[in-house]
Amino acid sequence: MSINDRVYELANKVLQQKAAIETEEATKNAFVMPFIGTVLGYDVFNPSEVIPEFTADVGVKKGEKIDYALVHGGEVQVLVEAKKIGQPLRIEHSSQLFRYFAVTNARVAVLTNGQVYEFYTDLDAPNKMDEKPFLVLDLGAVDPTVLPELAKLTKESFDLDSVLNAAGELKYVGQIKRVLAAEFREPSAEWVKFFASRVYEKNVTSKVREQFATLVSKASAQFLAEQVNSRLKTALGEDASPALPESVESGVSRAATGDVVEGTADPAKAAKLVVTTDEEIEGFQIVRAIVCSDVDVDRVAARDTQTYFGILFDDNNRKPIARLWFNRAQKYLGVFDEDKNENRVPIDSPQDIYQHADVLRKTVSAYLNREA
Repeated sequence: MSINDRVYELANKVLQQKAAIETEEATKNAFVMPFIGTVLGYDVFNPSEVIPEFTADVGVKKGEKIDYALVHGGEVQVLVEAKKIGQPLRIEHSSQLFRYFAVTNARVAVLTNGQVYEFYTDLDAPNKMDEKPFLVLDLGAVDPTVLPELAKLTKESFDLDSVLNAAGELKYVGQIKRVLAAEFREPSAEWVKFFASRVYEKNVTSKVREQFATLVSKASAQFLAEQVNSRLKTALGEDASPALPESVESGVSRAATGDVVEGTADPAKAAKLVVTTDEEIEGFQIVRAIVCSDVDVDRVAARDTQTYFGILFDDNNRKPIARLWFNRAQKYLGVFDEDKNENRVPIDSPQDIYQHADVLRKTVSAYLNREA
């Protein structure tokens, strides 16, 4: 499996099991060790690759332990400190990471609660761990843009120099994105005042700011939606289909001859009107991650149309697994019963697909049973 599929598979597991995890030790066993083993590709039972409870004397601190040390090329390269699932990650609560960072060869430190993984290095001062991460992976809301960088830390593709060279940009781009996301969700007073002062000609009083708070929130949401829906339509001329990530490109096709596309009699013209969005790609990856425990992901394909994004078993229209109805204000996930009747379930984001993992697996199992 690609690293994308491995990450989404673990994300599915975290979503399904985190409510049952009550201790730090259980978090390590259920989520952190699978992350090290499945996602990063290290053998967690081989002490030459993964050292649990790694110990090094640090000044007057004798016998302090780091949860895991990852070894590559015979040297400790990555330190991992784990907290209980759901516990907020505060770097001040992991002082041993700071101390061990200064006395080992490790250039990357990871602080995690099993769902969120924060990656640190020494951008600000040599051999002194930064106080802010350069990379954040949240398995509750996977950002696909961080996965290529995460791939550089896997055992098979370990490229520390490349990661560190990009760390500065990753750190600040990531922080800016998180600030923007927070402002789009709930605009701050400064954000509202910034825009109000540029479009409102009179003094921006507290009453005006209050009125503009709703307007800024509404405008932000509309702007994002318009960008997603119209991206590349004009940039690519007649071919309005955006390039897909390499990890899913082979699994997605757009409405071709034989596919039903509403309002267009010519299939060739219809295909050019289809725009595959980032949310549809994310939804496709999530469905693949859910069913990959039951079937080879290469047998899970997709065909995008103007009205919905179809996910198919063996790229067969008569074997639908799910449909993503994302080209509307209210998103829906289409799931199928034994008679292939579709039931559209309202969802808020692609991440909600995980809540319907059982029915998706049941659909795939039914197709497999008919082959037996």
